[in-house]
Amino acid sequence: MDLISRISHHFTESAHLKLQAVDVLAAPIADAAERVVQCLLADGKILACGNGGSAADAQHFSAEMLNRFEMERPGLAAIALTTDASTLTSIANDYDFDQIFSKQIRALGHSGDLLLAISTSGNSRNVIQAVNAAHDRGMNVIALTGRGGGQMVEILMPGDIHLCAPGDRTAHTQEIHITAIHCLCDAIDCLLLGVE
Repeated sequence: MDLISRISHHFTESAHLKLQAVDVLAAPIADAAERVVQCLLADGKILACGNGGSAADAQHFSAEMLNRFEMERPGLAAIALTTDASTLTSIANDYDFDQIFSKQIRALGHSGDLLLAISTSGNSRNVIQAVNAAHDRGMNVIALTGRGGGQMVEILMPGDIHLCAPGDRTAHTQEIHITAIHCLCDAIDCLLLGVE
């Protein structure tokens, strides 16, 4: 097995997919940034959720918002619903794992807030229930998916924004997701701070 060639192929394939993603994602990322800024300026907050690597992405996004991305600024209101082990395990134990995010959204989400729902397949049952709970609370959704968006596409509402990564490999979808999150954070800062 030639590991160098295999690694080179991974980099090349990832780079090609990211270049394809620019045409598909640039405009909806810009729309999402504007929506986030509108939410924050109206004293709203962003709730973020996902499973596995997508949970890490939700936490990454929240950290970039609460602390800072690349420029100094006050913290921005964002909560990763993936970080409280006691809450997650109690909901999963007492009710069902599919409700670990939706119960938090019903408690913490308000009309005018936003949900960043991350699922590489678009089929994560607990993320789908989170989207439904957000809609019930009068929240719009920014859905970050792959593989055509899966079942999540069927429940998105007209006011929601769908960012769907091209490609079929989970690893490459996650690589596009983190780039999209960084672009989103940069665009938010540009809109708030007036950076060219």
